[in-house]
Amino acid sequence: RVGALFVDKGGALVGIVTDTDVVRRAVAGGEDLGKLAVHTIMTSPIVTIESMRTVQDAHDMMGDLGVRHLGVTEQGRLVGLVSVRDLLVYFKRVSEPKITQD
Repeated sequence: RVGALFVDKGGALVGIVTDTDVVRRAVAGGEDLGKLAVHTIMTSPIVTIESMRTVQDAHDMMGDLGVRHLGVTEQGRLVGLVSVRDLLVYFKRVSEPKITQD
């Protein structure tokens, strides 16, 4: 399942299109997706976080800015994407009790 796609123009990152963008800006507006240019519904600029920042930092940034996806960068170069779903999976995994054998 893909919830977001980066938008590139001439090798430069110019925005992101999320499932929410498609629903809110296109489908809800009755637009024909087959005729709608991506740049008309994308979010720009993309919000990014450096890869060495913590998961808690990503969580806080998403909450503070009201976004569900962050581009992940290393030395200013985009290397990935983290989503609210990724954070939920992570927090669930680390909060589950560990079963140990004696």
